[in-house]
Amino acid sequence: MSDNQRPILPTTDEAVAMAKALLRTAHHGVIATLEPDSGRPVATRVGLATDADGAPVILVSALAAHTPALRADPRCSLLVGEPGKGDPLAHPRLTLHCDAREVEHAGADEARIAARYLAHNPKAALYATLGDFRYFRLEPVRASLNAGFGRAYALTRADMLG
Repeated sequence: MSDNQRPILPTTDEAVAMAKALLRTAHHGVIATLEPDSGRPVATRVGLATDADGAPVILVSALAAHTPALRADPRCSLLVGEPGKGDPLAHPRLTLHCDAREVEHAGADEARIAARYLAHNPKAALYATLGDFRYFRLEPVRASLNAGFGRAYALTRADMLG
């Protein structure tokens, strides 16, 4: 199917608001990264919060498969949205295409991001200060909102931040 045949609707304020709400209320999502040795995609569940501008942030262990993948190649995607009752494809979901940036340990951004993350995911305080855990900020490049059957939107970085 060519791009001009894809059923993408014109972006509306309602679509942008729905996408931001899906992201900012999510406590977890699925991150897809590229395995460093093989280049094969790997999808794993991660805890999630957002930075002050709405960019997603994750807290990950160096032992997790996605951490070396993000360090080797920052390109990733993040899927959020709860399936709810009935057909899971009938419920809204958002895929963000991002570039991951590891937050410098003890750097200027870490305290702010940690406070936001732990306010959103308080149980993460049990492991957040362990030596192998680091925050990554996922810088949105673009996003795809599927708001339910027949309601697909292509969103920009500017739509998602701010």
